[in-house]
Amino acid sequence: MTEVLSFTDPRVLRAIQLVWQEAAVLDAKDYRTWETMYTDEALYVIPIDPDTDDFESSLNMVYDDKRMRELRVQRMMQGYAPSAVAAARTVRIVSRFTVDEVSDTSVTIKSAQILNAFKRDKFSTIGAEMTHKVVLDDDGDKIALKVARLIDSEDAVSASGYLV
Repeated sequence: MTEVLSFTDPRVLRAIQLVWQEAAVLDAKDYRTWETMYTDEALYVIPIDPDTDDFESSLNMVYDDKRMRELRVQRMMQGYAPSAVAAARTVRIVSRFTVDEVSDTSVTIKSAQILNAFKRDKFSTIGAEMTHKVVLDDDGDKIALKVARLIDSEDAVSASGYLV
């Protein structure tokens, strides 16, 4: 990063706003809206290796293109999958934004996310280092890439039943 990128840059603010909106949509379990927040070519990835950028050749907990996101949303909404039955109540806190790249058409930002969940009388917390590439468009900004690097990704992770 050769230039100092400002959080007052309207492009950066638009990207941060979209990331916060995504967190709110997921906490509301509005999965259909969540699905529309992504470009058709977008990937949603939760890698196991915390240092990899080669998601296609690495083992991932989630590696969703458009088709897989659609299938995931169907499972979350149909009520028959274990992840959909008595879905957890969640609250996401997304903060500590840093800017990787800014152009007139896209912004790549990193952040920290703490996801608190309550299900079946139990609380759980998941921490993740997030990367979002946001495509800027006058017709509505969209997510082109979301990578959630769980801080415990190399340990056994139980089925969360919600999207990170």
